[in-house]
Amino acid sequence: MDKIKVAVAALLVAAGVSGFYYLQESATVIRLAAFLAGLVAGAAVLWTTAAGQGFFAFAQESAAETRKVVWPSRNETLQATAIVFVFVLIMALFMWVVDGILLWIVKKLIGGE
Repeated sequence: MDKIKVAVAALLVAAGVSGFYYLQESATVIRLAAFLAGLVAGAAVLWTTAAGQGFFAFAQESAAETRKVVWPSRNETLQATAIVFVFVLIMALFMWVVDGILLWIVKKLIGGE
């Protein structure tokens, strides 16, 4: 029975997407409402399946774990971002130099300049 419900949920979502494109001449609000209606209806049907219940439990546990995470301070975030930017700049310069050297070698090998 769950497989049928999952198929119906997928069809409802597909109907919402189809409605979004079918109502191409309508206002964007109506198109968006059709899409969201299909999405909500599909989620509601999926909710009644064991897979849907398992996903909801997983989502709750994930949210609980997210609250347990020790997030970096603003200063730590800025420092890490600066380090990444400096590293990217250094790597870009390195790649530019290597590219120039390889270009020079290839030109010498094929008899250019």
